[in-house]
Amino acid sequence: MAQLREEVSLWRGLEQRARDAQELLELAEDDKALQEELAREVEQLEQELEQHELRLALSGPHDADDALLSIHAGAGGTESQDWAEMLLRMYLRWAEKHGYQTRILDMTEGEEAGIKSVTVEIKGDYAYGYLKGEHGVHRLVRISPFDAQKRRHTSFALVEVLPAIKDDIEVEINPDDLEIQVFRAGGPGGQHMQKNATAVRIVHKPTGIVVQCQNERSQRQNRETALRILRSKLYELERKKREEERARLKGEHVSAEWGNQIRSYVLHPYQLVKDHRTGVEVGNAQAVLDGELDPFIEAWLREQVAARVEETA
Repeated sequence: MAQLREEVSLWRGLEQRARDAQELLELAEDDKALQEELAREVEQLEQELEQHELRLALSGPHDADDALLSIHAGAGGTESQDWAEMLLRMYLRWAEKHGYQTRILDMTEGEEAGIKSVTVEIKGDYAYGYLKGEHGVHRLVRISPFDAQKRRHTSFALVEVLPAIKDDIEVEINPDDLEIQVFRAGGPGGQHMQKNATAVRIVHKPTGIVVQCQNERSQRQNRETALRILRSKLYELERKKREEERARLKGEHVSAEWGNQIRSYVLHPYQLVKDHRTGVEVGNAQAVLDGELDPFIEAWLREQVAARVEETA
């Protein structure tokens, strides 16, 4: 209730300031100082309105929560695994720029280079709300550094984004449905291997969902973190089922998860990053790969607000 009151108060305050500015406009016709003051107020109002409009898109039940972001290399071996690692660096840079805390919970490295998969916890206000639109397939086009003939390659990686479900969210997990395995954590090299079996892998038998964690210090911590990831995945699975059922009743087409290509990153023969959902294009691909994702994130969020307004109109 307090949050809702604050939200209503904020919008009413903006509305009142807009009315005051409109009244000043009538008085400012021959007053240059008043005109300058009015121009500053209008500029300030526009900036605040833009910020608060964006926050309207962050009103989902878990938008304010932390995020669990996973990246999975697609088919293509080393090339796709290197692309997955590039995406990991991009999201870590983005999180750092926004003051979010990050922690790698699990990572499987590639044989030659890159990573096969990784799960990162991103902690901070509205981390999930801002990142949820990144869920989907990301496509890279470049001259492969692993090809002796310097040919152009296309690589794919799947990004999954889940809310870090808190313990007060009820997701029933029957212990009899779990197959829990322990193994020694570490990368492909012997120097990284631990002597004790602290890593934990959990298989949820009814759904086939597999989660694992190996970056905590103890088996107990890895188990708790893996269960938290599983809880988030089960929650998201149920949410998707409900969305698909609603879409089916409305006669909408529901696309396959892996086929949902959301963005292309072209590094050759020209530089361009294009979001296929919003049409936003950025010519400085290197800046995007260095974490400059806000133009894509904000455009997607604004489209969600516009879609909701259209639905309720």
